Amino acid sequence: MTKSLIRLRMGTNDAHYAGNLVDGAKMLQLFGDVATELLIRHDGDEGLFVAYDNVEFLAPVYAGDYIEAEGEIVNVGNTSRKMTFIARKVIAPAPNAGITAAEVLAEPIIVCRASGTCVVPKDKQRRVGP
Repeated sequence: MTKSLIRLRMGTNDAHYAGNLVDGAKMLQLFGDVATELLIRHDGDEGLFVAYDNVEFLAPVYAGDYIEAEGEIVNVGNTSRKMTFIARKVIAPAPNAGITAAEVLAEPIIVCRASGTCVVPKDKQRRVGP
């Protein structure tokens, strides 16, 4: 099926809580962007996100972290597109090594997983498939 991946650095403007903790809703925003790309690639239209049926926040995200958000269309209906998403922390600040230090994580940390459904009305589907 069709896949998409984006990578983004979390900034201090993304931090919502003490200690530069990023709001979990930021991961859902990234998943929304991934879903939009998937629908454009699959149908030639942005479609509409209808619902998440599962969301798991698994690890904290902080300002300075680099997050990879990946999604995949796993089921195609008449107008619905079932998708799964995963967000991983791939780079993290290393303040003990210096104020501007960061490190690539040897093993990415899964910070969020989700699944949901998007819809592309029949009259908006300009193509079906990659």
